[in-house]
Amino acid sequence: MQSFGKKLRECREVKKISQNELAKLIEAHHSIIGKYERDEVKPSIDVVVKIANTLNTTVGYLLGETKDNNALQDPLMLKRLNEINNLPNKEKEALLLTLDAFLRDFKTKQAFSS
Repeated sequence: MQSFGKKLRECREVKKISQNELAKLIEAHHSIIGKYERDEVKPSIDVVVKIANTLNTTVGYLLGETKDNNALQDPLMLKRLNEINNLPNKEKEALLLTLDAFLRDFKTKQAFSS
């Protein structure tokens, strides 16, 4: 698994933004970006959010929670997830069980179709 620093550098380079430019965009000192990228210093969650927004990625991607750097950027998906999260526990659990079954069936079909 890539470290935060490596993911940060990868995203920054994809956007063709220098360390100095990124520092200005997130209102930080220019030397801190290099320290983040070398994993010498860990940023606060507020800084990670600023970096993710600036680099058009997600906190989850930078922290290694997901391999997809665009995960959860779809506004309709985020809206649905927030609505699910606000359901009462019983209804949320039922919906998640249904979703799990659907995903399991889909993966099984994919495995047998290859």
